[in-house]
Amino acid sequence: KYYPPDFDPAKIPKLKLPKDRQYVVRLMAPFNMRCKTCGEYIYKGKKFNARKETVQNEVYLGLPIFRFYIKCTRCLAEITFKTDPENTDYTMEHGATRNFQAEKLLEEEEKRMQKEREEEELNNPMKVLENRTKDSKLEMEVLENLQELKELNQRQANVDFEAMLKQYKELEEEQKRKEQE
Repeated sequence: KYYPPDFDPAKIPKLKLPKDRQYVVRLMAPFNMRCKTCGEYIYKGKKFNARKETVQNEVYLGLPIFRFYIKCTRCLAEITFKTDPENTDYTMEHGATRNFQAEKLLEEEEKRMQKEREEEELNNPMKVLENRTKDSKLEMEVLENLQELKELNQRQANVDFEAMLKQYKELEEEQKRKEQE
């Protein structure tokens, strides 16, 4: 490109874009959902041409939150969802319902059980001792199982196939000699 000697980039006017500008992006559905108008199932990983915008007045620890607009594959109804950086997930806004997620419920249940255990341990020192003994017993069982597996692997690893084949050949040769005699 040719830039004349009197070119000044500061004189180029800045492009004023609106804050709520929408971009067209290609994305995959982040979770299974069902359209509210026609009942069509939209599975995780289905590709869409979506409109993306930054949500105004919503940030999480300095991270902007984005809203996506997609259309149902059957009835073309608009479905919107936004990013949820707090839970590293997406939240459904409207147009569809999010389908059941077993993994998410399992994680929440695990967190809840851990919280209950910690609260119980704070209030009851005997419970702390009981939990420690349970944990140590479990750890001992795991170590025993691991030791058994190691021994089993060593037994299998000590088999010398070459020696076995040599012994088998010697037996065959001895049998041939006996037959010949």
